Amino acid sequence: MRYELKLNDEIIYVEKGKRYIDVIKEIQKTHSLPILAVKHNNNIKELNKYIEDSGNVEIIDTSTLDGFRIYQRGVLYLLYMALKDLYPEDKLYVHHSIGNGLYCELRNGKPSQKKLENLKKKMLEYVERDLPFEKSTVSKFRAIKMFENVDLQDKSDLFKYRKKDKVNIYICDKYFNYFYGYMPPSTGYICKFDLKDVDDGFVVLHPTPQVPDKVPEYKHYPKLSFTFNEYKEWLKILEVSTVGELNELITKGPNEVIELIRVSEALHEKKYAQIADEIIKRKNVKIVLIAGPSSSGKTTSAKRLALQLKVNGLKPIPISLDDYFVDREKTPKDENGNYDFESIYALNLELFNTHLQKLLKGEEIELPKFDFVHGKSLKSGKKIKIDDNQILIIEGIHGLNEILTESIPKEFKYKIYVSALTQMNLDAMNRITTTDTRLIRRIVRDFKFRGHSALATLKMWPNVRKGEDRNIFPYQEEADVMFNSNLIYELSVLKIFAEPLLLSVTNENKEYSEAKRLLKFLDYFLPITELEEIPRKSIIREFIGRSTFKY
Repeated sequence: MRYELKLNDEIIYVEKGKRYIDVIKEIQKTHSLPILAVKHNNNIKELNKYIEDSGNVEIIDTSTLDGFRIYQRGVLYLLYMALKDLYPEDKLYVHHSIGNGLYCELRNGKPSQKKLENLKKKMLEYVERDLPFEKSTVSKFRAIKMFENVDLQDKSDLFKYRKKDKVNIYICDKYFNYFYGYMPPSTGYICKFDLKDVDDGFVVLHPTPQVPDKVPEYKHYPKLSFTFNEYKEWLKILEVSTVGELNELITKGPNEVIELIRVSEALHEKKYAQIADEIIKRKNVKIVLIAGPSSSGKTTSAKRLALQLKVNGLKPIPISLDDYFVDREKTPKDENGNYDFESIYALNLELFNTHLQKLLKGEEIELPKFDFVHGKSLKSGKKIKIDDNQILIIEGIHGLNEILTESIPKEFKYKIYVSALTQMNLDAMNRITTTDTRLIRRIVRDFKFRGHSALATLKMWPNVRKGEDRNIFPYQEEADVMFNSNLIYELSVLKIFAEPLLLSVTNENKEYSEAKRLLKFLDYFLPITELEEIPRKSIIREFIGRSTFKY
């Protein structure tokens, strides 16, 4: 029996009993990046897996997001093995991405430079040995016992409430571990990485889709790092740091869940109040700029901050940047010749700055109104001016970019960066990315309020991310303060809404592997059904509905 595979626009016939790695060998000789896996009929397949069907095959290497994830898991497995070899009493905690790195800590405290050098040397020894990552399927209950016996209780807790009764673990040399997602064929594929001392831990560096052929230079983001650490302290208050611990709390009943919701929301409210107090202290501030990536909760944050400013005697006036778009024919175009509505130059910066200057002088202006149907800027007839007790709140993706308000002195501005900086992990080594939290938020919101299917959202997400990388993330350290909009309980709520939407994506769609990955991810969470206990002004209401605010 033969299978017909379409690979790189060529038809290849493969005999039954062949693995993907057998087909890839010849291609790898002329391919500059390590091929880590393939996508067969929109399903990701590890290279050691046997071919069982005909169809389209795509290469996954370090230039792709899936390849990046696979490579990172391989690096972390090497690090885990090196740590157990050299420092068996220590334990690895993988926290969050920062810059081009992945921030980690060790149970025994901040590692010395010598310790990091020793770990890297041992990891490279494993690379040289080119040891296979062998997948083994075991019962859930056996896996729980296995990980309990090697001081990985967090993994046992993760499996405890999982519906599936089988677990895929990976064995390499004398070690076994569990990773959420696919692995490279062997240690020899993971030859480029570095460990760099940062804060109380270190960052793991390795190739990225932007820099796929080498280890990128590390750039530290101190404000972002501080915000992550602040949320880590919040998790201590909530006594939840992993999904296993969250699920354990949910099983204790509604009272525990309600208390978790209340404390989580109270922490948000306290932070909004602190930001408002800081704005009041800076007596010259007349413009508050709020920016952040998609589905970070900017709109709700703007409205809740406005409430706190009112408590302090101010009267906030919102201004929408959407009304300052230039006429469509003046909109800049991207590299593909399409209108780039996310470019800062898609806004009428001259008019915007003129209006801000006049408002700060106490003069009256007439706000524009953009007609999105005809692509024209019109007069709105709405006139505003600001008095001594009034303040402008401007929300939009360019809020942190100094070009937006370059004519306004800095002492008149206060900049806020909002994002769902997820700190809770699946377990100590399998992290939950901020991007995944935002994507699931957006899938739920787009369906509920915009009539978009999960497939439509998944299709547009890569372009959304590209715009964020260009227009938002480079300016995040310009913020005066960062607000973490993540709620510890939110994925157990979003799960209820997102799962049926993701199930509608079929393997006929290129986005199927991503939908499948998100479904597997959400499967780890027990649902929270006490939806009535979520406050009407909560961030999460912006996505699931019944918010007290109008959007």
